Amino acid sequence: MAKHIRNLLHNVSHVFGIQYNFDWCLAILGQANIAVARSYLSAATRLSERTQAVSMVSLAQVLGFVVGPGLQAAVTPLGDKGYKLLGLPFNMYTMAGWINVVMGLFNFVLFLPWNFKERKIAAREAMRDQGKATDQKILLISIIDVYFPTVTEEETWKSMKPDYLASWTLICAFFVLVFNFVLLETLGTSLTMDQFAWSKTEALYYMGLLMSVGAIVACITFVMIGPLCKKFSERKIMLWGGFFFMIIGRVICIPWGPDPPVIAELGPFGNWTTDGNGTEILGCPSTQEWCRHTPQMTVTQFMIGYGFTTIGYPLGVTLIQTIFSKVLGPRPQGVWMGLMTGAGCASRVMGPVFVGLIYTRYGTYHTFGITGVMLVLAMIWMQIVDKRLVPPKFAEASTNKAQTAGTEKGDVEIPLVHRTPDAGEKEVEMRKLNGSTAHDKV
Repeated sequence: MAKHIRNLLHNVSHVFGIQYNFDWCLAILGQANIAVARSYLSAATRLSERTQAVSMVSLAQVLGFVVGPGLQAAVTPLGDKGYKLLGLPFNMYTMAGWINVVMGLFNFVLFLPWNFKERKIAAREAMRDQGKATDQKILLISIIDVYFPTVTEEETWKSMKPDYLASWTLICAFFVLVFNFVLLETLGTSLTMDQFAWSKTEALYYMGLLMSVGAIVACITFVMIGPLCKKFSERKIMLWGGFFFMIIGRVICIPWGPDPPVIAELGPFGNWTTDGNGTEILGCPSTQEWCRHTPQMTVTQFMIGYGFTTIGYPLGVTLIQTIFSKVLGPRPQGVWMGLMTGAGCASRVMGPVFVGLIYTRYGTYHTFGITGVMLVLAMIWMQIVDKRLVPPKFAEASTNKAQTAGTEKGDVEIPLVHRTPDAGEKEVEMRKLNGSTAHDKV
């Protein structure tokens, strides 16, 4: 909701003369909802459906990135001036914000208490697997009002210790994967202008087209994750479909052209072009010394490398989140999901810093070489701890206690969603337990 309040304030601040300096705070609060959504998704799904659920959430996020620029393009006919309604401006700059505000209100209504009910499916699934019941009376298939040892959901997930090494490994892997993807997006426009001597207009146009096609490919990949995980192990797909494809994308982007790129010389004999916006120097800036001796990247290898990245990133990032959720078990995952989201945000901050420190000073060899080595090291370490990337096991004592209780009370099935029986059902089940009705006894 903070994001939509931020958009609303942006649209009305100059109308009412409102000045606020907490824009950054609202932006951070808006990003936090991703961690909350992932945390609840982990609590409200079973292990068997976790992969499909996480992939659909990731797909929705990518669709948001695709639809966003489309909405902005759709409202451009309003122009700079647009029109006013009740004193509020509606133009090509504010209309996208108003659409976001309306969608936020709709989202807010969906999460009101009478529309949205929380379900702790993961905790109940763990209790069922341990042979435990809650301290409430639960309607079973053939037995009712039978008490089990009083064990709460909190005691259940506390008996299942997560693997901290595996958890932090996945957080670091998530950082590496997102960093590599964001770096390519951040670097894309300036890289193509330097390597292919494109103008800024051409670079923006072709990169926009390439990213749109890449988004479509990513959406298809997200949809295919569920069927793939039914045939192959999630960890294998994450390593060989996610990280390995990303590594191939980095290696292919290492320049192999025969000659250096066109140099943008600052002088009367430089490579100049003139368009409606003025004069622009094309090529790799002469101030970047590496441009004079580093081979040029070809358009073909850049497109192939971007294609591998577009396929590898959805596979890797979705399955990292899925496996991370399973490794943590049925415990509340808000803090841990916040740490993973924070790692993703840190990678987005480091991307532009990396471009400024490495690419502009040392060039493409160092840029794609360092990022490729990061991915290789992450993949090797993930392979080492592969056996630990599994859901936590029950504590031994709890397991023995559950088995003893199951022997004493009989094997029963505990439903994942609690439902209170009505009076009629209670009477029928009690008759079954007693073996006969009061009339039969007479």
